[in-house]
Amino acid sequence: MNKRFICRGGVKTLLLLFIMCPLRAQESAYRETPPKINDLVHTKLDVHFNNSKELLYGKAWITLLPHAYATDSLTLDAKYMLIHELALVKAGKNQPLTYTYDSTMLGVKLDKTYQPGEKYTIYIAYTAQPAQVKSTGSKAITSARGLYFTNPDSAIAGKPVQIWTQGETEASSAWFPTIDKPNQKTTTEISMTVPAKHISLSNGRLTAQHLNGDGTRTDTWKMELPHAPYLVMMATGNFYVYKDKWRNKAVSYYVEPAQASYAKHLFGNTPEMMTFISNILGVDYPWNKYAQIVVRDFVSGAMENTTATVHGDFTYQNDRQLLDERAWEGNIVHELFHQWFGDYVTTESWSNLTVNESFANYSETLWQEYKNGPDAGDYTNNNALQLYLDGGSSEEQKTLVRFHYNAAEDMMDRVTYQKGGRILHMLRSYLGKEVFYKGLHRYLTQNAFGTGEAQQLRLAMEAVSGLDLNWFFNQWYYGSGHPYLDIQYSWDAATRTQTVYVRQTQAGKVFTLPFAIDIYVNGKKERHQVWMKQQADTFRFTLPAKPDLVNVDAGKVLVAVKTDHHTLQEYAYQYRHAPLYMDRLEAIQSAASLQQEAVARTILLAACKDRFFRLRIAAIDSLNMQQPGIKAAAPPVLLSLARADSFTLVQAAAVKALGRLNDSTYMPLFREKMSSRSYAVQAAALDAMAALNLPEAVRYAGGLEKDNKGVLSIALANVYARAGDPAKLEFISGMMDNMFISTKFRVLAAYLRLLAQASDGAAFNRHFENALRHINDYKPYNLQDRFIPLLQAIKARKAAARLDAQVKTVDAAIAALSGK
Repeated sequence: MNKRFICRGGVKTLLLLFIMCPLRAQESAYRETPPKINDLVHTKLDVHFNNSKELLYGKAWITLLPHAYATDSLTLDAKYMLIHELALVKAGKNQPLTYTYDSTMLGVKLDKTYQPGEKYTIYIAYTAQPAQVKSTGSKAITSARGLYFTNPDSAIAGKPVQIWTQGETEASSAWFPTIDKPNQKTTTEISMTVPAKHISLSNGRLTAQHLNGDGTRTDTWKMELPHAPYLVMMATGNFYVYKDKWRNKAVSYYVEPAQASYAKHLFGNTPEMMTFISNILGVDYPWNKYAQIVVRDFVSGAMENTTATVHGDFTYQNDRQLLDERAWEGNIVHELFHQWFGDYVTTESWSNLTVNESFANYSETLWQEYKNGPDAGDYTNNNALQLYLDGGSSEEQKTLVRFHYNAAEDMMDRVTYQKGGRILHMLRSYLGKEVFYKGLHRYLTQNAFGTGEAQQLRLAMEAVSGLDLNWFFNQWYYGSGHPYLDIQYSWDAATRTQTVYVRQTQAGKVFTLPFAIDIYVNGKKERHQVWMKQQADTFRFTLPAKPDLVNVDAGKVLVAVKTDHHTLQEYAYQYRHAPLYMDRLEAIQSAASLQQEAVARTILLAACKDRFFRLRIAAIDSLNMQQPGIKAAAPPVLLSLARADSFTLVQAAAVKALGRLNDSTYMPLFREKMSSRSYAVQAAALDAMAALNLPEAVRYAGGLEKDNKGVLSIALANVYARAGDPAKLEFISGMMDNMFISTKFRVLAAYLRLLAQASDGAAFNRHFENALRHINDYKPYNLQDRFIPLLQAIKARKAAARLDAQVKTVDAAIAALSGK
């Protein structure tokens, strides 16, 4: 599952607010691996739905056998169900059994004592009531209802009626009885009765469809290879299905009909991803098909159900958005990688979730490295590292494998995802790519269709490398934190000795760190592999001349916070000669804080033309356009980029930078860019124009109202809020009604700023009620209080205008959102 949406601009940045808030501390009881008394073997379900009441009527046939010891009882997870019948299936007949039920667990007394290996089948007729499930979910997964009805009564015009499931961590038992633990595996057969006009999807292959003559159809899906209960899924609704393939296996993309023309553009790299992953792992895609479906109101980022991934509706991008960026590409490969790490081999407990999620997170780096080159891979890797480091002490205190937590969802954090992925990056660097991938192959093949944990990963890596890795796993998997490194240098001309001083400044334990030091002398680079095993280590090198640069952690792989005491001249050399994305980024970041220095300006202006577009953007964004040297030298470079760069995001960054000059000289450029196909370029031009000539910006905004998405929608709302015309409340309101929740956050903020300027009482009340409706959409993500300062600003403005009734209305809303 992808909770990170994680991590670059746009959709992902906002969604991080939803799920990467600090979670609860680790103070809780020890979480043991769930004991296996009985093993699931096969689960057969026959279900149909009552949309208006949000109910599922189900029949379940569950085949099990004792795991290791004889048993005469069975415990099943079954959350908030009505149990109508429970029986043993024997000789084709149902034999009633005695059971107890406490609304979450079924305790069944079997007809006899069953021996290990002796199968038996239980039949249960039940009603699932997902709306009755008491669990509120978590910041990672906002609900644990298991089964969800979208717009079930068709009350919201234009919003599709859909049914879909979300099982992780242990929510599948809210819609069918099972042993809802990750160390269980079962084959499945699901027959679902749906409206005949709707499409259905489930795990495995569609084996039968039967029209019932009453406007419904029953579809039967069979999953003939075992998978964990939390990976069992269903979805149904009005979907368009784009059919693709990979090596004669069906690959399909389920989207709303209005999005049909974009399905291939969104998901079209999937077959290439399947080839890439199969090749590096040495294990071909192990299932019989792969489907991806986009549903409304999904309660997390995406979910890797076996053979059938579910994505949230924030996945959708039209051709103009895709022109700017394939914002969901990382999520697509993340969920696909789970088909191996998570589905084919599943974590044996939530404590070891790293063997699912750290790998899926790291796959985003691997894919970018393969598809778009090393700079793109390093960019993705560094973004994830920074996200972990930004988590502060709360994340730093957690171990990667964690046996103490309050709820399983607490494991879905920056440590399991971002830090875990970077730990794998270090491991790949230490072992080498070839050995690393051999280790992954061994881990997968030895545990195929079973479960795994970090120790099995260690043993697989040790077997293929011939190296002891206890030190690595003890430090990074079972230990917490990361090193803080202070790096200093001295040159002794008399002895021609370069000394490098590296000191770990963090409190507590000392980390063992293998890393590379690259030394550049007279234009030539020499690499030295070193180990740091003490709090402070000194490395000395005899050289023919004073080095131009000493580059510590030259591979840029350490999970660490580094303070490197390079001179600006050394960073300039590093930018020109060191090969990696991170080498150049470090130089850009150093220069950005010293723009009064000519050397710094030289670095930044060179970086505006860097070979990698993300670094061009980083350099452009860092420019202080009021600094005299930058103000004189940068505009010609920026004009060229704004007009001719091959990446629209670079064009947009250049337009923004020129906008920061507040110089009407560039109004012709801003007008020119209003006709761009790129939403990002149009948004940048509109913002820049508004700062110079707001009435003209408002006129241009009117022409953009019919076709806008994402950042352009935000720019339109901001311009109208700035202009202060309450008549535009209607437009912004309509825009929000058709907007995915990720983009709506900032548009809603502009809507509230404009609403503060509305003087008509009836219009204010109507739009304020509408604003609260949209604010409530953020309650599942615990983000509703982010709007309180905006409401307080409205209150202050209305109080100044002596509009007491409106003050009272706003005050009540603030109290409600504050929980008072």
